[in-house]
Order: sequence, then C-alpha cells, then structure tokens
Amino acid sequence: MTPLAFSVFTISLAMGTTIVMSSHHWLLAWIGLEINTLAIIPIMTKNPHPRSIEAATKYFLTQSTASALVLFSALVNAWITGEWSITTVAGLPSITLSIALMMKLGLAPMHFWMPEVLQGVSLSTGLILSTWQKIAPMTLLIQLPNHVNTYILTTFGLLSIFVGGWGGINQTQIRKIMAFSSIGHLGWMVMVLKFNPQLTELSFVLYIMMTTAMFLALMSINATKMTDISTAWTKTPTLTSFSLLTLLSLAGLPPLTGFAPKLLIVMELIKQGSIIMASAAMMASLLALFFYLRLAYVMIMIIFPNTSTSNGLWKMKTKTNSLTAVTTTFALMALPLVPTMLLML
Repeated sequence: MTPLAFSVFTISLAMGTTIVMSSHHWLLAWIGLEINTLAIIPIMTKNPHPRSIEAATKYFLTQSTASALVLFSALVNAWITGEWSITTVAGLPSITLSIALMMKLGLAPMHFWMPEVLQGVSLSTGLILSTWQKIAPMTLLIQLPNHVNTYILTTFGLLSIFVGGWGGINQTQIRKIMAFSSIGHLGWMVMVLKFNPQLTELSFVLYIMMTTAMFLALMSINATKMTDISTAWTKTPTLTSFSLLTLLSLAGLPPLTGFAPKLLIVMELIKQGSIIMASAAMMASLLALFFYLRLAYVMIMIIFPNTSTSNGLWKMKTKTNSLTAVTTTFALMALPLVPTMLLML
C-alpha cells in the first residue's frame, strides 16, 4: 500500500468516528459508521495474507450486518416517533439499536468475530480495532441509556465478563488474549451504563489508554505468541518490566490505574442494590486475572532454554517511542487522577 493511499484511509477512519461523535441525526451517524468500516478494511488487508483477507471478510460481514440493523432500527424509530434524533428512541427500536451497537463492539454473545479478526491482522491494526473502532459505537450507546432496557445491558455485560474470562484462559496467542480482554472490559462498562453513564465514559478512556500501552509494548518487542514474550526480558528488560505492570493494571490490581474503574463500578452497583450482580462480576474477573498472571509469569519468571552453542539476544535496539512511554505511564500511575477525570466527565 502506498503512503498516499494509507494516509487517505487513515483520514477517512478519523473522519468517520468524528462524524459519529458530532452527529445528532441517526442517518448521519449511520454514514459515519459506514465510513469507519470501509476505511479499516484496506488497512487490514495491506499485507495480502490469507489470514488477513479472512479476518477482513469476517469483520466486514459482521459490521455490515450490524450497520444494516442500525439503519433498519433508525427507520422504524423515525416511523414511530417522527424524529431522527439520536436521543429520541422508541421502545422496540431501542432494543434492536442497542443489540446492533453491542455487536459492533464485540460484546457477548455477539463476540465470536472479534478473537478471530484480531488473530488475523497485525498488532498495529489490532490496536486500531481494539481502541479507535470502539469509540463510534460506544458514543452512540452512551447516548441511549435512558431508552435501553436495564436487563439487556446488565445481562450482556455480565455475560461478556464471563466470556472474556473463560475465553482467554487456554489461549497462547497474545492477540486472542487481548481480544478476550477487550470483551471483558467492555462488559464492565456496559453493565454500569444504565446507572452511571459518566462512569462508563471514564472506564472507556482508561481502557483505551491501558490497551494502547499494551499493544505498543507488544509492537516494540514484536511479540505475538507466549514464546515471544518469554525471551523479551533479555532484549528489553525495562520495557518488559513495564509491560508486566501494564498487564497487572489491565487485571485491575491496586494501586495501578486499572483498579479504579472496577472499584467504582462495583461501588455503583452496590449503591443501586445489585449486590448479587457485583459479586458475580468480581468472581468472573478472577478468570481474567488468571490469564493476566499467566502472561506475567511467562514474561518474567520463565527463562527460555539455552544451550552452550546458542547465543542469547541481549538488550537489542527496539522501536520504542514517546507515545509508548506516555501511555505506559498513564496506564500505571493515573489512579490519583481518576477523581478529577470523573468530575470533568
């Protein structure tokens, strides 16, 4: 792919998300979603490999189905209410709209496309799919909490937490593990969306920062499998140590940044009287904690086998940049800033 074509697709990707975030009309929001989907397909297939072509096909079919459901629901809503406003949604269209947006996000039980798609693309494209591509549907979903059924959101959210935990346990491919991690984190956000949309926004921002830091670290050490990260400490000991802490932050361990959204969500659920749901979510998060700790164990505590005739790679030059440093710092030490961020939202 030429630099000019890549820049055009990147600008289109940014423009599609911007259109969705600034629109008040369902038709305009649908156009933004379509631009977003069509712009990412060539980026996914810039390396013409059968796996990337398969991933792009799966992604296109899933996203086009969700977009068609969004357009159909918007038409039915306009027919019932006589308005195209995003904040004016009737009963039945609100259910189909929320299901379509959760399909775009990759929430369970419409999550089957996400691990396979992330496994078939590069780490840089996986970063875009896990972060930037979630912004547009999440923006629309946050505007619908007053019109969406509470039981649908909480059921899909809790199911996503369980699926995100169970699905990542036996995985050896890091991209699939990050996909199930994304499913679990989005489940936490959706579960509390009806009660406190500002808390969902905060959790989404922190999730983007932590996931970006993890993907940038994986891109720096060029790791796609567990065997790759087991030798990373000999090449980049400092980056590997910070990657370990980023994994623990994604797991939600204190005093790292990832502890804040889970604590606040559990407190909000208890305040709303959903003690059983909060307990189930915390128990399900232990499943995700298991595979995060498994990755951390492989990364730090396992020495790759060497023989006397093999030469180890010691402190190789890696492609680190300032963005990796900034996102990693934020992913590890932003816990004191969380109350200020919550007030800003």
